[in-house]
Amino acid sequence: MGRKVYVVGVGMTKFEKPGSKAWDYPDMAREAGTKALEDAGIKFEDVEQACVGYCYGDSTAGQRAVYELGTTGIPVYNVNNNCSTGSTALFMAKQFVEGGLAECTLALGFEKMEKGSLGIKYTDRTNPIDKHFGAMVELRGLAQAPGAAQLFGNAGREHMERYGTKPEHFAKIGHKNHKHSVNNPYSQFRDEYSLEDIMDAPMVYDPLTKLQCCPTSDGAGAAILCSEDFVRKHRLQKTAVEIAGMAMATDLESSFKDKSCIKVVGSDMTKKAAQQVYEQSGFGPENVDVIELHDCFSCNELITYEGLGLCDEGKGGELIDSGAVTYGGKFVVNPSGGLISKGHPLGATGLAQCSELNWQIRGLAEKRQVEGVKVALQHNLGIGGAAVVTMYKTAELN
Repeated sequence: MGRKVYVVGVGMTKFEKPGSKAWDYPDMAREAGTKALEDAGIKFEDVEQACVGYCYGDSTAGQRAVYELGTTGIPVYNVNNNCSTGSTALFMAKQFVEGGLAECTLALGFEKMEKGSLGIKYTDRTNPIDKHFGAMVELRGLAQAPGAAQLFGNAGREHMERYGTKPEHFAKIGHKNHKHSVNNPYSQFRDEYSLEDIMDAPMVYDPLTKLQCCPTSDGAGAAILCSEDFVRKHRLQKTAVEIAGMAMATDLESSFKDKSCIKVVGSDMTKKAAQQVYEQSGFGPENVDVIELHDCFSCNELITYEGLGLCDEGKGGELIDSGAVTYGGKFVVNPSGGLISKGHPLGATGLAQCSELNWQIRGLAEKRQVEGVKVALQHNLGIGGAAVVTMYKTAELN
């Protein structure tokens, strides 16, 4: 391990339905980046390197986005790692500081998306998730439904068959996250629904109804990272949050060979990254107060409970039934509303999660605030694949 790394400023835009607002990715990036710089109380000229994540766009959109904040000639890296893009940019920015290559870095993520379910952009080359789809089709066949919903829905079906989980368990996750989002001014949706509303919504791919699936979204998020020396030099102790551990894992042999839809969608990546973070930080799930995890579909939130070790394998349904994952429970999961309700602009999601957890640790989450937060856990997943897990803690700086 190298030097300690701190987040000293975060910012994000409200997440919006694609096409509902007259803005473009430079506007989103300017808003999120400016908020993060102002939160930190530093100037863009203090930033030495920038890592910029997005999935849809031309090759130097990262530079074009950063130029809204300043043109200082610093290196700008364009990052694309599917749905884990935002936290991949964060991971890179953290490594530059940790390794002593920079004192202050910017992680920025944005997305300007099209309406409707995600489709394949390039049909003249190998689909990067062909192995995942092939493994799923071999086990479950192919249906006339959005591909991502099939991948995660089939993981949910496998969980039901193997452990007796019910559709209601997944619906309860949708119910919880929509309820949480009512208090989040950054959320694309802020409506509360009854459990019956969630279950009676149009079926996308059984057991997933529309209100258990994340929408496509436009938006941006940003974070400023720095060394302990930089914190002290600029007197940023009040805003600093320490990154106590961070790891990325990609697909393992078991993802494809173990004949499991749960593994196809990344459960083993999540376990591997989480274990590394628990070892790095010295914290386990029992120490965590609040969690932002990748609930692209309600099925994935449930299997991620198990991947992160919040409960034993097969016990995710019992965990949601127990009330342990909402206010008053053992940990509050997705106080922001999660991807299901807050929205999912692919490149921005990981940095929105980072923003939420930093606000929680700093006591700035307003109506969403979880009481007494000292340790927070982030999980961001991309099929194809990458899982990034991060542990944050209250900084111990004089």
